[in-house]
Amino acid sequence: MNNKEVERLVKKIIQQIDDPDREGLIDTPKRKAKSFEKLYGGYKKDPKKLITVFDNEGYDEMIICKYIDFYSTCEHHMLPFFGKVYIGYLPNDKIIGLSKLPRMVEIFSRRLQNQERLTKQIADTLNKLLKPKGVGVVIKATHLCMKARGVEKQNCEITTSAFTGLFKSQLNTRSEFLNLISH
Repeated sequence: MNNKEVERLVKKIIQQIDDPDREGLIDTPKRKAKSFEKLYGGYKKDPKKLITVFDNEGYDEMIICKYIDFYSTCEHHMLPFFGKVYIGYLPNDKIIGLSKLPRMVEIFSRRLQNQERLTKQIADTLNKLLKPKGVGVVIKATHLCMKARGVEKQNCEITTSAFTGLFKSQLNTRSEFLNLISH
């Protein structure tokens, strides 16, 4: 990303709204370019290269990581959406370093996104890396594009899910996962 070009473009946008030379706005283009480095830093990272996979030593029960905070940007309106991610999987021969689950969420959420794609990317990546017996991913999020514009509904929460393997084919596995993440 070319920060100087982003600064120039942000200044042009501000000119359409307000005086870009007003005291509070003078450094806004620079701050906005710097914030883009963080907000869209997921494009520079390949989750497959950052994720540590270990041999499973016989563990065959569900592994769940829940309440993973995330912040992303809606690709349709370029407004934030944010919430919690819940990930579960049934290991086969491999397990993942536990801290890598939130790291994966961070990588994918720091891109222009939609919630449905984000949910699927997490599930698909775990499937490719671990080849588990199944994966479950649930995301619950609040979208500023629904709160601050458009329908302007303040208490609306969007839930998406992706299930593979036994999470998809076995109702009892899916129910166990959903029960464990709801408590």
